[in-house]
Parts: sequence; C-alpha cells; structure tokens
Amino acid sequence: MPQSRNATFWWAIASVLVAMVVIQSGASLAKTLFPIIGPEGTTALRVGFAALILSLVFQPWKKWPAKQDQKALWFYGISLGGMNLMFYLAIERIPLGIAVALEFTGPLAVALLSSKRKLDLLWVALAMAGIALLLPWQTEATALDPVGVALALGAGACWAGYIIFGQRTGSAVHGGTAVALGMAVAALFLFPIGLVSAGSTLFSWTVIPFAFAVALLSSAIPYSLEMVALKRLPAQSFSILMSLEPAIAALAGLIILTEQLSLLQWLAIFSVIAASLGSSLTARKSQSPKQ
Repeated sequence: MPQSRNATFWWAIASVLVAMVVIQSGASLAKTLFPIIGPEGTTALRVGFAALILSLVFQPWKKWPAKQDQKALWFYGISLGGMNLMFYLAIERIPLGIAVALEFTGPLAVALLSSKRKLDLLWVALAMAGIALLLPWQTEATALDPVGVALALGAGACWAGYIIFGQRTGSAVHGGTAVALGMAVAALFLFPIGLVSAGSTLFSWTVIPFAFAVALLSSAIPYSLEMVALKRLPAQSFSILMSLEPAIAALAGLIILTEQLSLLQWLAIFSVIAASLGSSLTARKSQSPKQ
C-alpha cells in the first residue's frame, strides 16, 4: 500500500512538471506565429480553439450557471481573455521567462494580500526586489522594453482577477465547466480583435494547424495533467511546484526561441520564484493556482 501511495505521489509531481513544460512550449510555439498573424491573431485562435476543445469535453451548455452567478462568469472570462492577450503582447517585446516572472506577481499578490502574517513581508520584499531588477531603467543592451514590462504586469493583474472571479464561478458550477464557459466568453471578445488585426490571414491553412497545436499545448493538455495532479496532491504542494514555472519558461525560451538572459535577469526570476515558494511553504491555508 505505501508503495502504491508513493507511485501516485510521484506520478502527480511528474504530471505537474510535464504540464508546465508543455504550456511553456506552447507559449514558445505561439511566439513563432507573431510575424504572421501578430499576438492578437495568435491569442484569438488559441483561445477560440481552446474554447472549442473544452466545450466538447465538458459540454457546458448542459450546466449553465444561474442568473445571479453570470456576472462573475463574465468577469472571469474577461480576466482570462485579458490575461492571454496581454501576455502574448508582452512576449512579443520581452523574453518569455521574464514575462512569466512578472505575470506571477498577480497570483502572488492575491496570496499575500489575503494573509496577515508578518513573515509575508519577507516574500513581498523578495518579489519587489525581483520586479525592481526587471524594470527598464537600465541603460545597457539588456534593458527591457518598458511597454513589454507593463503588459506582463497587466497580465498579472488579469491573472489575479482570473483567480478571484474564477473562485466565485467555480463555486457555482463544476471546475471544468467553469473553465469552458470562461474560455468561451474570452473567445467572444478576443476573436473580433484578432480578426481586425490579422485579417483573412487568420484563416490561412498554413496557420490553423500551428494555432490548434498552441491551443492543445497551452490549454487542453496541461489542464488535464493539472487536474490529475490536483486529485493526488495537497494544494500547497501543487502551489510549490507551480512556483518553478518562471524558470521553466526561461529555459523554454532559451531552448526553443534562443532567448538569452543576463545574470541579473536570472537573479530577478529566482527572486520571484523564492517569494512564491516561501509564500506557499509558510501558508496556513492552501489555495489552488491558475489552471
């Protein structure tokens, strides 16, 4: 029996790690579509295909939320769409690993603001130090695009909204159904933006297969793997593992996109990771992060 539990535990950890590698590989693949259809078009296709896949799996039309819960659902979908669009606009201008580290400030802020422990001031200081190291006030060649930094932080703010409104929506309808509905709402306002930006190129058969692959890698596959992990891991352990995502994103950017980071930028990323790890390890009440 203990061996069986051990196997289940390690399978869950492997699922989370693979999910993170897959989702960052999806983001790297998405970036290769930017020269053809731009980040707006890529976001529109990615979210549109993800909404289609999730709708086929969870059939959300069978469990439509009650009228009083629909307002939270709309805010949830708008936050989800805004998060995706701003993140893709950010990685057009700054390296993937840095964008993920800056975006991570959203869920980290939600976790820290909901706590009243003095120790959390240390994690706030670490996160702020990491952000300060990434702010575009440097003059050397490694200085970051200020618009890209602002967009990544904006994506983090949308991620915070995604968590807050996602919890409200998830308490009204099943988790998978909530994500499918939220993705559909996001697709409703993102697709027109992508169509205006990319025009008829959005429907090019040279683009569609890659966009579908991005949707699978960025939504369907990691979502399924994370669901497997969440059933077998405590939420705190899940949060700790997810803290590694900025480093995995930086490695994906290095390997797939050949994005080189300076020593200072790596230090900044690990400062944000340390803040997230510390917050997760010392949390009294665990909460599940973004799916």
